[in-house]
This record gives sequence, C-alpha cells and structure tokens, in this order.
Amino acid sequence: MSKVLVITTSLRAGSNSDILAERLICGAREAGHEVEQISLKGKKIGFCIGCLSCQKTQKCVIKDDAVEIAEKVKNAETLVFVTPIYYYEMAGQMKTLLDRLNPLYPSDYRFRKVYMLSTAAEDEETTPEKALSGLQGWVDCFARAELAGSLFCGGINDPAEAAGKGTALEEAYEFGKRMA
Repeated sequence: MSKVLVITTSLRAGSNSDILAERLICGAREAGHEVEQISLKGKKIGFCIGCLSCQKTQKCVIKDDAVEIAEKVKNAETLVFVTPIYYYEMAGQMKTLLDRLNPLYPSDYRFRKVYMLSTAAEDEETTPEKALSGLQGWVDCFARAELAGSLFCGGINDPAEAAGKGTALEEAYEFGKRMA
C-alpha cells in the first residue's frame, strides 16, 4: 500500500474537518496504508515572497514550519488536503502552504495521487468547486501527479458538529478506504 500524508488546514479547535479527517485516516489505515497527519494548527508558515530561489536550490529561503512540511509532502506517495470551505474557497492557510511548496516543483517528488476532503456550512453541490479548482491548479504543476478524488461534506457549521453527522463520518471513512 502507499505512504499517505494527511494535511489538516483548519485552525479552529474542535474543527469539523479534523473530525472527518480522523475518520478518513481510520479508513485509510484499515485499507493498509501507512498514514501520517500534519495539522497546520500552531505552525508558522509565512507567505511566499516570489524570489524563485527554490527553483534552483529546491530549498526555500524562509526558515519556518513550511520547510519540514514540504519535505514530508515530497516523500509521501499520496496526499490528502483537508480544508474547511471559507467564502467558497479553501482556507487561506492551505493556499499559503501550497504556495510555499514551490521548492518541490523541480524536485524528484514521490506523490502521485492527491485528494481533498472539505466541509462547509453551505450544502450546495457546487460549494467546493473553487477550492477544488485551486488545488487542481497546484496539482497541474506536477506532471506525475493527479487530483484523484474529493469528498465534500456540507451542512456542517458549529464546532464539533461533524461528530454527530453519521452519514458524513461514514462517507469520510469509506473515502479513506478507497484511496489508491
């Protein structure tokens, strides 16, 4: 099976996306995957300054938590980004991290499959489209990778509300089991 890295991007305590990520991880482990989770809570991740030094050195000039995360992303075979949807987009800290993963572009990265799990108060089928589009744009820069799937669990707003949403919990678990 594969080495899966799950990156949870919500900064809220008792976050619904974290609760769903736990179920996804249980499913992935049951399917035989080796899973590591990184939360962006408490991490210091500065904005990319666009210097492009990383394209020559494969290292970022900014020394913060994004450097260690990038190394873990580079060595994972499967990536799962877990995000709340804010204003019909991925969380800002997720976008900031994606920008800071620029040193991976010229590297010998291992990831091939990328997934997204998202949640929002809104429950329309179209709610995650812009977040998915943003992640697809990032994936498109990595020729050997593909956006392999996504799961959106809508209609969940209050802190820890997802813990009582049996259908969403089961969907997240099954999503984790089906990851290739």
